Amino acid sequence: MTATVSDQAQQFLASCRTTIDAELERLIPQTAESPERVHAAIRWSVFAGGKRFRPALLIAVGQAFAAPLDHLLRTACAFEMIHTYSLIHDDLPSMDDDDLRRGRATCHVQFDEATAILAGDALQALAFQTIAEDENLPPELRVQLLAELARASGTPEGMVAGQALDLEAESREVTSSEVSRIHSRKTGALIYTAARAGALISGASEPELLAITAFGINLGLLFQITDDLLDVTATADELGKTPGKDARSKKATFPSVYGIEATRQTIQAVHRTTCAELQKISRPTQLLESIADFILNREA
Repeated sequence: MTATVSDQAQQFLASCRTTIDAELERLIPQTAESPERVHAAIRWSVFAGGKRFRPALLIAVGQAFAAPLDHLLRTACAFEMIHTYSLIHDDLPSMDDDDLRRGRATCHVQFDEATAILAGDALQALAFQTIAEDENLPPELRVQLLAELARASGTPEGMVAGQALDLEAESREVTSSEVSRIHSRKTGALIYTAARAGALISGASEPELLAITAFGINLGLLFQITDDLLDVTATADELGKTPGKDARSKKATFPSVYGIEATRQTIQAVHRTTCAELQKISRPTQLLESIADFILNREA
């Protein structure tokens, strides 16, 4: 990856983060508003310094298809709300039981378990409200986006299903197909649906939507495999969360099934497939390719 491509992705992601944070600041209730503790917990988790990858991907796809930013922004924020809610709940003692997220105490550690559950519940509800009330989009498109986000978040195809399968796979040997099935739901579903949402808002054609979906599916897999590898190789300071948790919990991951070297080779192969999908689209996709390169080479 050249420095120029790396800079393009990093600059775009940094710019998106500023824009998304400003909109989230507007959409999320202030701490002074009752119930204060729940709102404080929501803001603690949302504004903890996340990369905003999913909403940035939505915006990148939307802009590749010439959608205006104000048509993309609220839906992008909804994806970040769903993602943050999932992190709050994943960290709970009954789930992954972690005390560090995005470089700071997890929500249930900073507040308490009940407040963390309510904060996650509220973010999930607010995500759907955010799309439903977006007057920049026609009603029928809002309904379509709500269905897409619900499908990616729930079960049997989405994030909740992936989390359930992940918990079921702990402390037992799993096959490579089981690992792929878990990853495609737990992480991949929200990522590829963010890409699809950007294309849908832009009015992409059916062939374009199919290509973007395939790109997003492979990008989601690339993201999760690199995440698995970083859990083995990176430090807490680099990750902003506790490293080595997957191995200690005997999670179903690519390194646990294939080993580290084969995982690195798989990452390279998935990256090539991801970028190849973009060749099917006659749109300016250089930024999308640079985002794939950024994920390939990320260190946290």
